[in-house]
Amino acid sequence: MKKEDPTNGLPAEVLLPPTEPTAFSLESSHCSLREAVERAMANYFADVDDEGMISDLYELVLSEVEAPLLQAVLKHTDGNRSRASTMLGLNRGTLRKKLKQHGLLDYNQRR
Repeated sequence: MKKEDPTNGLPAEVLLPPTEPTAFSLESSHCSLREAVERAMANYFADVDDEGMISDLYELVLSEVEAPLLQAVLKHTDGNRSRASTMLGLNRGTLRKKLKQHGLLDYNQRR
């Protein structure tokens, strides 16, 4: 049986201590995407002075993650939107809408 942390009931090995904010690269780390998100959220909560001021956290996280996700997939597919939409599980129209929303429609020209 896993040892649980009494403060929130999560297994102790799941909890990551807050770390100093640094440039983080999954390429140079053996950290999983899940671990990176857990660490980022732990850092975010450690930096928040008043939890009552937090609202729309889901939208905040999505807005912070979606643009770099789209950029990474476009880079991986050499800007091929059809392949990118397939990888993301989005139809091409939805991908185009999201690219426009994040100012990435001309992504191929900026690389």
